[in-house]
Amino acid sequence: MLWSASKGPYLEASSRDRLFEHASLLVELLEPHSAVRIVLSTSWAVKYGCHGAARRLPLELRTRVIGATFHSQMNRVEFESAYRGMQVWADVFRRRPSDWLAIDDDYLQWPAWCRDKLVRSHPEKGLADPAVVEQVRLGLQRITCAQ
Repeated sequence: MLWSASKGPYLEASSRDRLFEHASLLVELLEPHSAVRIVLSTSWAVKYGCHGAARRLPLELRTRVIGATFHSQMNRVEFESAYRGMQVWADVFRRRPSDWLAIDDDYLQWPAWCRDKLVRSHPEKGLADPAVVEQVRLGLQRITCAQ
């Protein structure tokens, strides 16, 4: 954590850690699944809005984004105080997709009834871990069969 007189406390990614650093891998994984859409669940969507966060993604992912778990009609304080799993579940409840998959490193407070939809990314390697890649592949196959 760093401190700035103008910003206050803030986190800065190290030179080896970047936000959306494995976006190209996700592009590759999603390529055979043209019907799959993306809902962003990131603090960037809260800070910059869905479109602002999506602009930071490669075009191949950006065109798949249909929304974010947070939107301007929501109570920001309530949303930010909820665990990530509940934020995602609330969005799934609103959108009612035929099937879904979440990829997240925050796995602890996910509701039991939707943990089977979660692919836990590696704490250091993120999506780049081969076991995670395989879980994502299997999850994508499962949800595209349900469509």
